[in-house]
Amino acid sequence: MKEQTRPRMEEIEGGFFLSPTFQALTIGIPFCVFKMLFGLLAMRAGADSDPVRFFAWLVIAWALADLTMNLARILFHLAGRDAPIEYCTIAEAGKLVKRPRLFLAIDTLISFSIICFVLWTGWITLLDRQESYFWYAATTLNLIGVSIVNIWIELRRES
Repeated sequence: MKEQTRPRMEEIEGGFFLSPTFQALTIGIPFCVFKMLFGLLAMRAGADSDPVRFFAWLVIAWALADLTMNLARILFHLAGRDAPIEYCTIAEAGKLVKRPRLFLAIDTLISFSIICFVLWTGWITLLDRQESYFWYAATTLNLIGVSIVNIWIELRRES
């Protein structure tokens, strides 16, 4: 019986749930949403401060660049081609020192830090209704996506 399930598990592990499309949809794009909303919140908080507004615009530009990169990764994957770019600007910079995965992990740490900052400062309450829905959607995609990947990895390990 295990002989019959093994090809299926290998197909799943190497399939959609670990694909660049799934990674971009459940990690990359949600992180872009968090960064974008953080930039918007910083813009509101620093409405009277040029340095804070500059920082906010920088974060928004960073989020848009990362969003473009994630969408490109999806398109390359759906076209059956290897992507010439990473998921985000920080990981792309990591290519310069041949450590894009390390830099991707650093981007993840920064993204989670942004989430914590927005929650712990109370800035989350400054989101309007539509922005809140984007936050909820990003959180849902991110948490459920990570859970699905972990389930598939564990199922693969046990087979």
